[in-house]
Amino acid sequence: MSVAIVKVGVGNTASVAFALERLGASATITDDPRAIADAERVILPGVGAAAHAMSRIDASGLRAVLRDFSRPLLGVCLGLQLLYETSEEGDAAGLALLPGAVRALPASTQAPSPHMGWSRLARVREDALMEGVAEGAYAYFVHSYVCPIGAATIAAATYGAPFTAMAQHGNVFGCQFHPERSGAVGARVLANFLALPC
Repeated sequence: MSVAIVKVGVGNTASVAFALERLGASATITDDPRAIADAERVILPGVGAAAHAMSRIDASGLRAVLRDFSRPLLGVCLGLQLLYETSEEGDAAGLALLPGAVRALPASTQAPSPHMGWSRLARVREDALMEGVAEGAYAYFVHSYVCPIGAATIAAATYGAPFTAMAQHGNVFGCQFHPERSGAVGARVLANFLALPC
């Protein structure tokens, strides 16, 4: 199986690759449009700012490649946020593969931003990406922007207010948390992604 990890210059690409290796899958970290278009699976990771990440995607000629990709595509952390239409972070125009706008995490003294730590996953609807993941399982989050809860939401988490923790629409999937840092739960999510039919 060929897995392409999109190299956008902001992120956790190596740790995602190592997590896949632990599952017996090899991945190529690349920003080459042809390699990404030809892959059986694509993972869009990211740590950093949405506007900068989208500028790198556009500079590499990847916007259309990612929008047209028809096999399983997984966004991780910032990568999930980039799948939405827009983001308040730098007024970025996302890939518009998922409906809605990414907003700043509402901060408070009880829930300061960024959200860094473990939070529980609450299942919203059944999906193959969540197979074997227990209700209330913990996952590790690091973010200061949140995706809206909507039709694409398959799991939510709460930090100050509920937000989308996992999403799915057609061949497009996403995790706001870092599966590569979420122990057995994250490994199961990645294994489920690898097992999805093309």
